[in-house]
Amino acid sequence: MPEKSLHAALKHWYAEPGDEIEQRVEGYIVDIVRGELLIEIQTRSFSAIRRKLATLAEHHPVRLVYPIVQDKWIVRMSADGKTRIGRRKSPRRGRIEDVFEELVSVPGLLALPNFTLELLLVQAEEIRRDDGRGSWRRKGWSVHDHRLLEVLERRLFLTPADFRALLPAGLPAPFTTGDLAAAVNCSRDLAQKMAYCLRAMGTIEVAGKRRAAWLYLVRR
Repeated sequence: MPEKSLHAALKHWYAEPGDEIEQRVEGYIVDIVRGELLIEIQTRSFSAIRRKLATLAEHHPVRLVYPIVQDKWIVRMSADGKTRIGRRKSPRRGRIEDVFEELVSVPGLLALPNFTLELLLVQAEEIRRDDGRGSWRRKGWSVHDHRLLEVLERRLFLTPADFRALLPAGLPAPFTTGDLAAAVNCSRDLAQKMAYCLRAMGTIEVAGKRRAAWLYLVRR
């Protein structure tokens, strides 16, 4: 599968002088090798590279770099991709907490001593083509590519305890996922994924139940 624009641009942005690009390590192609550190840039599902990361982390320090699109512009192109039809900004804004949508499939990785995660908040364009191959929700328009516009912020998580900073101040003790959703201003579904991951990392622990809701306490 050809490399997508967003992945290629992030690899170029992240690389430093002296880095080795696209190197084979233990049977896997690694995006960037920086001395002993293996850096993998993933723009899609974490589950697709779970085995690769776990295997490499057995003997090497591994960093997963993941972009979260804070601001997105949708660019509509003709079916052949040659003529731009329009461009508009999506009303949806990404946020750091969105990473739990992916982490929920690989929470155990963050407990590995050789594994670290770096999140990039970015601005990007989503390129769509009027080719009739897309979903009915997009009325047949297909997503052809994503283009990096700018990296706005980077956050490095070296240990599971670093994720504690994502828990908002003022959470009751103990708290429910409903409390967490209200404090973070996110959906209950995302709050449940946050709680699942943080519990798997050992950052929070179950403290009982209140009616049908689990209660959690932050571990210090």
